[in-house]
Amino acid sequence: MTPIIEFKNYTFKYRSQTEPTLRDIDLSIYPGEKVLIVGPSGSGKSTLAHCINGMVPFSFPGEHTGSLSVNGLDPAKTGIFGMSKTVGTVLQDTDGQFIGLTVAEDVAFALENDCVPQEKMFSLVQEVAQTVDIGKLLDHAPTELSGGQKQRVSMAGVLVDDVDILLFDEPLANLDPATGKRAIDLIDRIHREQKKTVVIIEHRLEDVLYRDVDRIVVIGDGRVVADRTPDELLCSDVLEREGIREPLYVTALKHAGCRVQAGDHPAHIETMRLEPYAGKVREWYQKVSPPPAREEKDTALEVLDLDFSYISGNPVLSNIDFKIHKGEMLAIVGKNGAGKSTLSNLICGFINPDRGKILLNDEDIASKSIKERGEVIGLVMQNPNQMISKPMIFDEVALGLVVRGVPEEEVKERVYETLKICGLYPFRNWPVSALSFGQKKRVTIASILVMNPQVLILDEPTAGQDYRHYTEIMEFLKELNEKYGITILMITHDMHLMLEYTDRAIVIADGQLVADDTPASVLTDERIAKKAYLKKTSLYDLAVRCGIPDASGFAERFIHYERQVRSHGGQTADL
Repeated sequence: MTPIIEFKNYTFKYRSQTEPTLRDIDLSIYPGEKVLIVGPSGSGKSTLAHCINGMVPFSFPGEHTGSLSVNGLDPAKTGIFGMSKTVGTVLQDTDGQFIGLTVAEDVAFALENDCVPQEKMFSLVQEVAQTVDIGKLLDHAPTELSGGQKQRVSMAGVLVDDVDILLFDEPLANLDPATGKRAIDLIDRIHREQKKTVVIIEHRLEDVLYRDVDRIVVIGDGRVVADRTPDELLCSDVLEREGIREPLYVTALKHAGCRVQAGDHPAHIETMRLEPYAGKVREWYQKVSPPPAREEKDTALEVLDLDFSYISGNPVLSNIDFKIHKGEMLAIVGKNGAGKSTLSNLICGFINPDRGKILLNDEDIASKSIKERGEVIGLVMQNPNQMISKPMIFDEVALGLVVRGVPEEEVKERVYETLKICGLYPFRNWPVSALSFGQKKRVTIASILVMNPQVLILDEPTAGQDYRHYTEIMEFLKELNEKYGITILMITHDMHLMLEYTDRAIVIADGQLVADDTPASVLTDERIAKKAYLKKTSLYDLAVRCGIPDASGFAERFIHYERQVRSHGGQTADL
């Protein structure tokens, strides 16, 4: 069979760089295959995607050697428009992909460009809308939709053109876990029913493996370092070596001293053959100590009986009641649109509650201005473009310190230190516009961290980050939390983050507080997970299938063990 995508000894160097981003790439993808491409940030995986859809060299100029063929075409000669007829790209930042004022207009955009007769256009838009389940949204404005809905609209916009190849650039980055599962399900259904060739670029490996993929291609330092089936890859050390997070249940099996075999099909915990490993897992569970009891401290922030609605009679939050203790690291989780970001806006004073109080250090902050609250509460927003106001990275991170009149030398020292922690020091003299979405996110985190706030609220701090940068940021936040006692509140869709780094989770669903418990308890409770659009941790399935009755306790011991391993520099001796 002839490959539909074929790189032969392909090397590419951006015009602005001295070293190639892609080196000697040999990769063949065949018609009807579903291939996952993973790799750390800066490894070249996004550049690979840009080569396939023609963005390289037309939007991103540079030089290449070797050859690339996509459905018999050379992207470097065919151009972006020509390639869009065979490759449909769904971007990570869906807002950057919308053209129309309504969903229907947006989906029809490619058909209008092709002068398709109106009657046929209506029919095709309806047909593709049904395929991706947006039939009831056609009259809505794309900007009013949830993350998952926006993504389905983007999908419809490329499917309507009847392309042969679907390219997804981090489709899960801004989605809650349950919506992410639905997205992977939908991609899988389109792949099977329409026989499309599907290429997915994503950091969240375990979430993508919710449905089968044919192969996983690992990119490291611009080269293909592995091209294997999921079962083969999960048995190797490639993921760990390249700084890519492997599924939690695979890590747990390794901690228990198991050598995972490809023949036992480890790609899915639900169907993996666990008989050879169950005994060792049970032994490990008995041997590892549970986490110590949490020490209660003074209250840093208290929310009392809070109600809020944007439109009268249509509550967004009702009877929200919780305390956050000084020095806590806590997660707020729930589905898209549950009211999590609204809660952070209420705490910061951007909006005022209809009823209830917010106390900071036991003092009602209703009378405090946004500026006064900003002296002690730092907020890192979900969308970095809404926070950035300076063209250069150094100036953006320094802005808050400069406004407060901090001496120039101290500004420089603090900014450089924060940029190093956030992995941005090499880019200190770059313009913000040259950065990727994930890098911009790190700039906004740096601009707040540099201010040393007492309470730090982060809205999706790790969205779009690879495992290495995710770990760097989270370890830095943990250091701030432990060394300086900064109270950290994270609004997140990342269940791994919640498990690994927080001791408590506040769960909001449909404007109500439905749980306030340990992350392990929340993520092993089917009822709560379903109600709040969370995803039960795979540690739950591993515990149940290995005959461990206390799945929550198993998850808690695993997380405690992981933290000890990290604090001992990765040593996995008995701790």
